Amino acid sequence: MATFWIILTAVLVSSACAILGCFLILRRMALVGDAISHAVLPGIAIAFLWSGSRDSLWMLLGATVFGLLTVFFIQSLQAGGLSSDASIGIVFTALFAAGVILISLNAQHIDLDLDCVLFGEIAYVQWDTLTLWGMDVGPRAVWMLGITLLVILVVVGLFYKQFKLCAFDPALAAACGIPVVLFHYVLMGLVSMTSVASFESVGSILVVGMLIVPAAAAYLLTDQLGKMIVYAVLIGVASSVGGYLMAYVMDASIAGCMVAVAGILFVLALLLSPKHGIVLRYVRRKYVAR
Repeated sequence: MATFWIILTAVLVSSACAILGCFLILRRMALVGDAISHAVLPGIAIAFLWSGSRDSLWMLLGATVFGLLTVFFIQSLQAGGLSSDASIGIVFTALFAAGVILISLNAQHIDLDLDCVLFGEIAYVQWDTLTLWGMDVGPRAVWMLGITLLVILVVVGLFYKQFKLCAFDPALAAACGIPVVLFHYVLMGLVSMTSVASFESVGSILVVGMLIVPAAAAYLLTDQLGKMIVYAVLIGVASSVGGYLMAYVMDASIAGCMVAVAGILFVLALLLSPKHGIVLRYVRRKYVAR
């Protein structure tokens, strides 16, 4: 049963991250998920100091607030003329440092394990269960990630055309009357929500890896956004299942193996892609040279 919950949790994470990752790749903001997963640390620390409890609700509220603040600060710096990567680097390092300072100043008064809170471990998801009306309804992470994935599917499904146009041509979207800034914040809010819902349970390496690698691999396989999203989700699911099997055989980190399998699939896409593949381009050059 533990295997089922671990794989289900990983599939939910990879699916949610893969969908959002496609839009992040197109907007050249792939590292926003990494920034958010680190920048929420002061929110976690403040929530703990305020409530005196490690209850997940308080942690999530604090982390969500700082996740959205991270998005706002990044956007503000970009509006001020800084490049996307510079803005992301400045914001997440500054907020992460603030979180470390808060915890170090109060370390003697609190019992806050950063490895657990920030980096998580997917192997333990089955132990943190949710109880409703006195009945155990399964791991808390499955419910949180399931709801998160449902929200992403609903929002992206309802406003797919708007997200698509904003990703490919923001100027045209604005000319058509689409509120580009609003949809940017909605997308970043979904990324923040996914990161916050995931990192405590599965670890930041899995969240960041699944936000970037499956979408990047799918980007090499097709030029159509709809197909790209489907391919990214399939690659994420395959990485989750294959990574768990690799971890079982090698007795290694589950999250690390899942991201490693995703990396292997990306390399295969890079080599064998019908249009952008290195192998195919080499064969074409050889054929033309003849």
